[in-house]
Amino acid sequence: MSQEQLKKQMIEWRHHLHENPESAFEETGTADFVADKLTAMGLEVHRNIGKTGVVGILKCGDGADVIGLRADMDCIQLTETSNLSYASKTPNRMHACGHDGHTSVLLGAAKLLAERKNFNGTVCFVFQPSEEPGWGAKAMIADGVIERFNIKEIYGMHNMPGIKKGTIATRVGGIMGSEDNFVIRIKGFGTHASRPHMGKDPLVIAAEIILCLQTIVSRNIDPSIPIVISCTELHADGVRNAIPTHVEIKGDTRSYDPEAQKLIEERMRSICEHICAMNNAECEFEYTHEFAPTVNWAECVDVALEAAQNIVGKDNVDRNVPAMMASEDFGTFLQKVPGCFVFIGNGVEEDGAGYIPLHNSLYDFNDEILMVGAEFFTEIVRIRLPE
Repeated sequence: MSQEQLKKQMIEWRHHLHENPESAFEETGTADFVADKLTAMGLEVHRNIGKTGVVGILKCGDGADVIGLRADMDCIQLTETSNLSYASKTPNRMHACGHDGHTSVLLGAAKLLAERKNFNGTVCFVFQPSEEPGWGAKAMIADGVIERFNIKEIYGMHNMPGIKKGTIATRVGGIMGSEDNFVIRIKGFGTHASRPHMGKDPLVIAAEIILCLQTIVSRNIDPSIPIVISCTELHADGVRNAIPTHVEIKGDTRSYDPEAQKLIEERMRSICEHICAMNNAECEFEYTHEFAPTVNWAECVDVALEAAQNIVGKDNVDRNVPAMMASEDFGTFLQKVPGCFVFIGNGVEEDGAGYIPLHNSLYDFNDEILMVGAEFFTEIVRIRLPE
């Protein structure tokens, strides 16, 4: 199959997936689609790994090494407003993060490798469910995807609006942040709004806590270490003329360093409990780890950069892209095996497409980067599993 024929087929695949989005652990139709395509290519296919995950296996020669290539399959819960001819047919479901493109890229890489067979070893194509809430990688790992298929290294990619179309960018170390979620529940004592001295105002306590949490970043963490603490929701059970009894604060934190994560949790807990105690109120503090930081392994970054340069040329490779505080489920794989995660530019405004931000109801994956992603993955395999 020529590159033009494959590009046309990948576009058809992506548009089908875009029309039929499925969110976390709903991806049964997507999994069927992926499994059917892999089977037609002659790959060994494994279903229901991490609930709705799919793994395709392609062996060539007698090499013992196994390289994992990963794509995410789920959409987000958002209603599309793009009016594209292939816009989502499902309300409150949209491929607004480009996972339709990622899935098509990996299918394209499988097609190229199945035809070329220019490597010696095994490629494990990992189609992961439930990336958006951060559950899918954990589910696949719990089902033994690493040990069962003996994956030695793993590589992944994400399209990135705001980066020039077709540019490949990565860095050694932290490239995307962790996400930890928190809930702070404050129990005071409600009273009439005109008689505040008769109650324990949990809103005032919440205000103290919200402001004090910012001192963790400004006064407890080395300024060279990136940390974000955001309170994003505030809920109370009061009414206009009544001071409430209960207030709940929700939010999340971002970082790259496990030690920083530990410090954030400890300081948050201490601040919440002591401010509530000072005000004679009760406190419950809940802190959960949702996304691991995505921390690239140096030796795998070297491989990715070599592959990127071979595909798009030196001038289109960013070797030290600024790290982002957004989170990516791929980080969980990198805690288990070496690997590298890269960004492929979806486009800037002057490119004419692909610059609308992720998670926007008008967003669309740029079809012009499908072949870039597929060839990048195949080049990694050629480098790491030489004939």
